[in-house]
Amino acid sequence: MNAKIKITMEAARRNAGYSQNDAAKLMGVHPQTISAWEKDSTNLSITEVNRIASIYKLPTDMIFFGNRNEFIRKLRERQLVTE
Repeated sequence: MNAKIKITMEAARRNAGYSQNDAAKLMGVHPQTISAWEKDSTNLSITEVNRIASIYKLPTDMIFFGNRNEFIRKLRERQLVTE
C-alpha cells in the first residue's frame, strides 16, 4: 500500500513554527477559530484550505482536513492492521 502520509492541521502549524496566535494573525481570524479548525476542519471552504496550506508551506493533500478524532481513529486502525 502506497498511501500518502497526512498530518493534522495542528502538526502542520507547529512544523511551520507558528503558534495559534501567529497562524490566526496570518489568516485574519481569531485564535479560537484556529483551535476549532484543528479539532474539526470538515466545513472549511476550498479557499480556506488553500490558504492554510500556503501559509504552512505544505501541499493540501498532505494535511488532514476533517475531524481530528476521525484522523486518530484511522491511524489506530492502520496500526492494528500492521501489527
